[in-house]
Amino acid sequence: MPKSTVAAHRARQSRRGFVRVEVTVHRDDAPLVRGVASALSDPARREDARRLLAPQFAGAPKLSLKELLAAAPLEGIDIERDRGFGRDVEF
Repeated sequence: MPKSTVAAHRARQSRRGFVRVEVTVHRDDAPLVRGVASALSDPARREDARRLLAPQFAGAPKLSLKELLAAAPLEGIDIERDRGFGRDVEF
């Protein structure tokens, strides 16, 4: 059974790295959201749009535990542990 035209279009878009996203916005904001989506999907405008939008709306980058610990400010923090073995217990 051949694919529908819509399914073929979506498959082509998927191969090009695009994903379909559905959002719900106020009707006054719909033209703005369409414009942003259009700019992000246009190779000529994509980098400019990302440069403008990413600092404002992108979340913090995901860091691995190793990267997170390496970035932690440890100056002035005593990380030495007392080697005491606690209290004496008789068995």
